[in-house]
Amino acid sequence: MEFHITTTKAAPLDLVVIDELVRAVDPAALLDLDGHTLRVATSLDARQLTTLIGDAGYLPDDAQVMQLPSICCGGCSG
Repeated sequence: MEFHITTTKAAPLDLVVIDELVRAVDPAALLDLDGHTLRVATSLDARQLTTLIGDAGYLPDDAQVMQLPSICCGGCSG
């Protein structure tokens, strides 16, 4: 699943810490920060992801988390 999480300047993200926490649970996860949007591709669901981001010191509310529709073609058997 892919998620876009809108961030604010009031609560800066430590992308390295978030990456380590998420990839400890989902080693295939991909994360990047584009301006004020944290983009995450992961097998985790929204609740699991926001819990891990909260463990890194930034707890987004539900309005900040947007799950994108799947674009998986099934070609990699994933």
